[in-house]
Amino acid sequence: METAAPVVLPLAPSPRVPRHVAIIMDGNGRWARQRGRPRTFGHREGVRSVRAVVEESVRRGVGTLTLFAFSSENWQRPRAEVTVLMELFMTALRGEVRRLNDNDVRLRVIGERSAFPEKLQHRIIEAESLTATNTTLNLQVAANYGGRWDMTQAARRLVADVQAGRLDPDAIDEQALTQRLSFPDLPEPDLFIRTGGEQRLSNFLLWQAAYAELYFTDRLWPDFNDAAFGEALDDFARRQRRFGLTGEQIETLTAVSA
Repeated sequence: METAAPVVLPLAPSPRVPRHVAIIMDGNGRWARQRGRPRTFGHREGVRSVRAVVEESVRRGVGTLTLFAFSSENWQRPRAEVTVLMELFMTALRGEVRRLNDNDVRLRVIGERSAFPEKLQHRIIEAESLTATNTTLNLQVAANYGGRWDMTQAARRLVADVQAGRLDPDAIDEQALTQRLSFPDLPEPDLFIRTGGEQRLSNFLLWQAAYAELYFTDRLWPDFNDAAFGEALDDFARRQRRFGLTGEQIETLTAVSA
């Protein structure tokens, strides 16, 4: 008899909790090699970390979590690894979507889906439809995604709207472009995490992460558990976000709004 997926109870949201966290889940392959296992073993183990971070996001009151699962450049990896990644994606959708739904998590996949096998595309649509009305956490999985791709497709939409007479060229501004990116209805990332020791953006959310706080850790993704994620959230809470202002201006605004 199948047991029900546990329901995670959220804590009261804190003003110091990021509205949106974006994560590059790096280090699966190295984690597996350190244990004398194939890279694909690390990808499978990384699913545990995904589950832990999702559950901690619900508990801590994070509104949106975007995970970089497969970049548009990852197709260049060995065919066997790409095949396993596609199979793992399918398995994760089938095995995790009920748990997500029970915890009021909405799933969305961002990226160019047309390159995926048709069966996977159908599975994505089913998972998105099942969780579409959930509101506790927006979970976005970036698959076959690239920041440059996102901006390019947004530019194409701008051109199409101008050509169709729906948009005046003089009305094109940052907001017009933002509204044509992958998730215009959600806040931009406040916190950008990368595991695995590398310190670069790797073509992830290039436009949306313009003012995100960056957090890099040497932990490989399969070792990034709920406690490690909590450390990143706590580090974010201690930072002062200035958005071009001075520290003194921010302190004054904080005091006025208190």
